[in-house]
Amino acid sequence: MREDTRQWIEGDQARCWHPFTRQAEWCARGHEPLVIVRGEGSWLWDSEGRRYLDGNSSIWTNIHGHAHPVINAAIRAQLEKVAHTSFLGSTHPLAVELAERLCGLFPAGTLERVFFSDDGSTAIECALKMALQYRQQTGAPERNELIAFSNGYHGDTLGAASLGGVSRFSKGVLGNGFPVRHVGSMEELLLLGSEKLAAVVIEPLIQGVNEMRLWPAGMLGELRRWCDETGVHLILDEVMTGFGRTGEMFACQRENVIPDFLCLAKGITGGYLPLAATLVTGEIYDAFLGTADRAFYYGHSYTANPLGCAAALASLEVFEQEQTLARLPEKIARLASGLAALKSSQPLIHEIRQCGFIAGIELRRPDVVKFPPNERFGESVCLTARSYGLLTRPILDTLVIMLPLSSGFEEIDHAIHAVAEALGQ
Repeated sequence: MREDTRQWIEGDQARCWHPFTRQAEWCARGHEPLVIVRGEGSWLWDSEGRRYLDGNSSIWTNIHGHAHPVINAAIRAQLEKVAHTSFLGSTHPLAVELAERLCGLFPAGTLERVFFSDDGSTAIECALKMALQYRQQTGAPERNELIAFSNGYHGDTLGAASLGGVSRFSKGVLGNGFPVRHVGSMEELLLLGSEKLAAVVIEPLIQGVNEMRLWPAGMLGELRRWCDETGVHLILDEVMTGFGRTGEMFACQRENVIPDFLCLAKGITGGYLPLAATLVTGEIYDAFLGTADRAFYYGHSYTANPLGCAAALASLEVFEQEQTLARLPEKIARLASGLAALKSSQPLIHEIRQCGFIAGIELRRPDVVKFPPNERFGESVCLTARSYGLLTRPILDTLVIMLPLSSGFEEIDHAIHAVAEALGQ
């Protein structure tokens, strides 16, 4: 091991605290975490010079690959002007342009306003607070309950975590957030009374943290119709699915659904900088006009950060220049055929779940019994895959394959091969 690598690891283990990490194991003597130092395209390099395919897009964020020249140039150009200015009491050109571009991705007269924040959790938090304050200001304060779906995940801030249906992420906060009722399906939702409901929140087409499980086709359209009939607002969490992951720019466009609130983050900057956006209809926005007490008192120091806006605008430019969406169908088909061949040759693969360029590979014993949780089998497969040049993380025993959209056939085949080799071991 190089001396600089050793020093970085020792420094990390002495001072850093990592998300979703068993720190006792991380800091154990002999554990050698990866130190990532460089990226180019779909590939990452560690401090020892080893190359890895970024198999989950750096936790579902990277869209066009690392060190993309267009995005790099946009950030540098803005950096020469100003790195950050307050969005409280002033505005700046890139925020205006980005808001116009985002709203322009939907039909006129639908999603008309953009509230910027920092990450997926805060995009959700904004939508929840807006939804509840809207009811207070439109004569329906009794509509103060929210609906979320079982096994969903919407972030880790208190309000977003209260929506969560996965106990390991909501531990310690249940009962302390917003009033939320959970349902497992549309059938359960139809049985509920809607008189006290303000909004329903869902990850459209596919639940991410729930081991990449797909919703039934047509379900999102049915949910939109139910919301229209009951007056319940529809909040879509497209933090993971947004910006091409499902094959459409946004997952809701697959079923021609326009939500009342659309929450975006992760890929909004191409995976470069923290930025989030909550898009709302004109009707929602209008309820906050008037006297001072009707204003939306919520914000962040780095709201609409100019560098983040520059990266986001450049990412949208790359979508057009490289015809990213038009080139996706053949890549999605290549991934599907590779995964099908992988499943046919690997008895430990129980099910493949794919939505566009998102895939989950669920592992079980050959008798379809799940592996004991304490074996952490999916984790061991991902660790083994590193030696074959693939970086990804599992959700329990489901391996996630979510490559940057810029990845080609070679990268797709590499990911499939690395998983096959790791399972073989």
